[in-house]
Amino acid sequence: IKYLSHLLFDCDSLSRLKLTDCVSFIISDLFFSLATDFLMPQLIIYCDESTQKGKFYSNFYGRALFEARVKDHLELRLKSAKGKCLGEMKWEKISEYNEEDYKGFIDAIMDLVRDKLLKIRVMFTHNIHVSLHKSDDSLKYSKLYYQFVKHAFGLRYCNPDRSQTLHISLFLDQFPHTPARFVEFQTYMSSLSELKDFRSAHITISKDNIIDVVSGHHIILQAVDVVLGAIQFKLNDKHLEKLPGQNMRGKRTRAKARVYKHLNMRIRDLHPRFNIGVTTGQNEGPHVRWTHAYRHWSFIPKASKVDVSKGKRKKKTPLSPT
Repeated sequence: IKYLSHLLFDCDSLSRLKLTDCVSFIISDLFFSLATDFLMPQLIIYCDESTQKGKFYSNFYGRALFEARVKDHLELRLKSAKGKCLGEMKWEKISEYNEEDYKGFIDAIMDLVRDKLLKIRVMFTHNIHVSLHKSDDSLKYSKLYYQFVKHAFGLRYCNPDRSQTLHISLFLDQFPHTPARFVEFQTYMSSLSELKDFRSAHITISKDNIIDVVSGHHIILQAVDVVLGAIQFKLNDKHLEKLPGQNMRGKRTRAKARVYKHLNMRIRDLHPRFNIGVTTGQNEGPHVRWTHAYRHWSFIPKASKVDVSKGKRKKKTPLSPT
């Protein structure tokens, strides 16, 4: 009854979606309800992607992890922080008219991070590290996802007493490849459960717990989009972009730059002198990959070469003879 009542409140929103999106939303929302009731203890990870090929940095992936039991609380706090914004919260929607609302939304996100109710991870690649292996986009997508989930949160440290099996669910923002590839992706990601570190920590990610969702119905996924968008905006120097034929930045660009600065200030409340373009340090040991509430990971392929011409500081060359 509780679940059906929830759907009635969303019927207007559902009417604006395609049938396939509606089915995806209903299944994922029902799963959340069942998972919270029957699969505790459980962790949920929302997964989003941004710029896949940027000027200086590429392959941006963002994750938000939390305990299933606090999902309703997180959503309530985030929804109440939307201000005057209607619809989905997205980085690309930021303008001079709503920047204060987005700053408030970022405050709500980072308050949850500060309170250790939400963990956020951002991963990207620096273009100067050129992989020596070529693979199609779907394989690269899957491999980066696998590495991110395997390492970024330090999941091997998340279940220290190991008295119960910890179920982890992955919710993706609209898988970008074919349904057949998604089935392959589910199988590949669920194989993480067979790793020695995961088995010894009593962690499992079942194939059925890897679900494709519609971001418009998941405010926590929207929070990941805003944080991820801000980081790629800064790292790829989009804050410096000028209007075509003019020597000035557009109003929307300037508004986004101010919103990014606000996010950076909140990150530095947690990590003083935080450098967004490198992997966050772990001087206290690898377990901080789990205990830290906010971290970045600059992923470097094992088989790669360095091409400094793809970085922000171009290599100086000798002057040509006159």
